[in-house]
Amino acid sequence: MSDMNKYLAKTVQSIPPSGIRKFFDLVTQTKGVISLGVGEPDFVTPWHIREACFYALEKGYTMYTSNSGLLELREEIAVYMKKKIGVEYSPQREVLVTIGVSEAVDLALRALLNPGDEVLVPEPCFVSYAPGTVLGYGKAVSVPTYFEDEYRLKPEILEKYITPKSKILILAYPNNPTGGIMEKEDLEKLREIIIKNDLIVISDEIYSELTYNGEHVSIAALPGMRDRTIVLNGFSKAYAMTGWRIGYACGNPDIIAAMTKIHQYTIMCAPIMSQMAAIEALRHGESEMRRMIDDYNNRRKIMLSGFKEIGLDCFEPKGAFYAFPSIKISGMTSEEFCERLLFEEKVAVVPGNAFGANGEGHIRCCYAASIKNIETAIEKMGNFLDRHRKG
Repeated sequence: MSDMNKYLAKTVQSIPPSGIRKFFDLVTQTKGVISLGVGEPDFVTPWHIREACFYALEKGYTMYTSNSGLLELREEIAVYMKKKIGVEYSPQREVLVTIGVSEAVDLALRALLNPGDEVLVPEPCFVSYAPGTVLGYGKAVSVPTYFEDEYRLKPEILEKYITPKSKILILAYPNNPTGGIMEKEDLEKLREIIIKNDLIVISDEIYSELTYNGEHVSIAALPGMRDRTIVLNGFSKAYAMTGWRIGYACGNPDIIAAMTKIHQYTIMCAPIMSQMAAIEALRHGESEMRRMIDDYNNRRKIMLSGFKEIGLDCFEPKGAFYAFPSIKISGMTSEEFCERLLFEEKVAVVPGNAFGANGEGHIRCCYAASIKNIETAIEKMGNFLDRHRKG
């Protein structure tokens, strides 16, 4: 029984491996690489948050919690959401603590989808939305966003892709990989289309704190959108807590109850130690978070300036910690560019097509790296382009 593929579920077989992880299999085989690829803060979780975890262990907090998460944490999340996006949620009925935002995305899709339902996925976007839709027996429909629109989802483009089977719209702003944002007037135009077509919105706002020009606005705060929006957020990016795996979902109690039902049978609950650390982050993590965000903003400017110097056209990211420059001047595909840059200059970036077909011709560069590494990587990219510039 050497070939076990015949036993595998067809839905799983139909999903390609993550374009990010596939590429980083190559990175792990190369020594001395400067990586601008992994979407992870280079900061260690602030000490006071780690200390809260140690203290929780010392006090014997090693047991299960409620499936929904510690009520104390859900109360803090509700306070934060009211302050951050201006929407009130019941900690008891409208907040669910999850294993990162990734689980929250999966739960939301599985709780809502019937076979054949369509999910509108603006691209370029994070790699899990379309595969998650397939695993939920839905159909992912790619909706393109463009450089010239600052990667905002335009209402006239969205309308072209809506069919009678459309059920969910995923909004992920600030955006990974482009750094694009949606302002209030952009969301207001989408709101009319969403309500007219009776869509549910999954709003992934994990990068909401990393907004550099103005304040983040959630579509859930617009009239008529609270109950038809599931807001997802977490602690990985803003609090440098990627490995703690703590996220959450807020929304209509019926939808949250359905998500909790799946969570009960598959996960049980998020680790209590991580939940205790998350409470500390929400209560006392503001100043450290702001310091990190200021640092990201400085690195953002350095990266953009560097791209300009070496001749790469790049939209100015206004959120998250990614830049998405065009590499069309090289005449290479995104994958060819990334592979050759890795082997020739030992710089790792991610091919743009990993985030959807219309990411082709671009690369994702993460500026959650040290300034020294950013500057060295851009210098090496400049040397690479000097050798390979088209024409």
